[in-house]
Amino acid sequence: MTSTSFASLPLNPAILDNLDSLGYKEMTAIQAQSLPSVLEGRDLIAQAKTGSGKTAAFGIGILAKLNPAWFAVQALVLCPTRELADQVAGELRRLARSTGNVKVLVLTGGSPMRPQIASLEHGAHIIVGTPGRVRDHLSRETLDLSKVGTLVLDEADRMTDMGFYDEIAGIVSACPKRRQTLLFSATYPDDIRRATDDFLVDPVEVTVEAQHDNNQIEQLFFEIGFDQRNDAVARLLGHYKPVSAIAFCNTKVQCRELVEDLQSKGFSALALYGELEQRERDEILILFANRSCSVLVATDVAARGLDIPNLEAVINVDVSKDTEVHIHRVGRTGRGGEQGLALSLCAPNEKKWVKLIEEYQGQPVNWFDLDSLDENDYGVDPAPMMTLVISGGKKDKLRPGDVLGALTGDAGLSKEQVGKINVTEFQTYVAIDRRVAYDAFARLNKGNPLGGDFGAIKGRNFKMRFIDA
Repeated sequence: MTSTSFASLPLNPAILDNLDSLGYKEMTAIQAQSLPSVLEGRDLIAQAKTGSGKTAAFGIGILAKLNPAWFAVQALVLCPTRELADQVAGELRRLARSTGNVKVLVLTGGSPMRPQIASLEHGAHIIVGTPGRVRDHLSRETLDLSKVGTLVLDEADRMTDMGFYDEIAGIVSACPKRRQTLLFSATYPDDIRRATDDFLVDPVEVTVEAQHDNNQIEQLFFEIGFDQRNDAVARLLGHYKPVSAIAFCNTKVQCRELVEDLQSKGFSALALYGELEQRERDEILILFANRSCSVLVATDVAARGLDIPNLEAVINVDVSKDTEVHIHRVGRTGRGGEQGLALSLCAPNEKKWVKLIEEYQGQPVNWFDLDSLDENDYGVDPAPMMTLVISGGKKDKLRPGDVLGALTGDAGLSKEQVGKINVTEFQTYVAIDRRVAYDAFARLNKGNPLGGDFGAIKGRNFKMRFIDA
């Protein structure tokens, strides 16, 4: 039997000690199946869903052979979205704490080029980036990939779905031929296999079954008429009352229409789809993650790479034609030992896709009648938090502790009434308990000489406003 202890791997004691301090006691399935081959220097194709521990699987592999004394780009991780790149970089920095002086640099679109170019001039060991921005740096000759020893394609299926294949091929050609390539993908259909075949040499293939514990996630299917979808989503939300839910749609037009319909019924809902400006996308995700918005209506591509903790429910507004996409959607709820709820709406013409899900899962799905839900139980609860936007951020040396101090001091809030604090370059987003938000805001700007839209933090005046879903 294969050992699942990290101590069974040929890793130096400092890395093992750090893994222990991070609470990494036993390897997950994807780590146990892939790390021995990764540490041997083999190329890898790993099929595993988000939340399976894949970042540590390739991160440990990168760090095991990294030379911190050599200031060259020794590893490149490509991700489909800015959010996933940020998450991956954060995890790599945690894993690298014991190695010392390891610089991880994020190169993604939606951020100015100039600071990225300046950071590259100072050197970096590991680059985590999106294909478009990495290709931009290569064309400007501000990035040198000629020393890359490990190339990681994270969520390769979504990068190709999003039309990044040409960029990826160009980036791969800028890396040395003698390198290790690690490809991670939730699904691995034949077209992706053919497209990426030239990138890999004799790869080891690993698949972690994308199934869910039925005791952890309750899956319910509801048959509906063709014109019932939006009303059915509202009815499910009104009945089950999840504090946070993602509703998956197949198209951005459908996303926009459903959000408008839900908002008109009093739900706090926002849409996430391609073609949104990065600033809008970032703001929507902050509002959803800090519980100022209860329902995120999203396409699969737009939601890829998001890891929202404590997600109470997933609603499949359509049945996906791709069984593995369905499994991937459902797996976003019920994480970390929490109970999850997955609700799927099915029109008559979609029953053939449900049959495929049943075959994949090896058991029938549970059908329920929408009309069996108690009409009297329907109601709309507002999101528990509101977000205060402060016109000051990292550039103004504003820190979360400063904001928390002002809110628990001058504004008279308890720590429990203040939620997530996100400090970005130019703005700070603070979640405040909806029931006390306006009172706290009034106390912050009471007697402020600059007027009602300003509040004092650490003796300085900042413009403030509420945004609400």
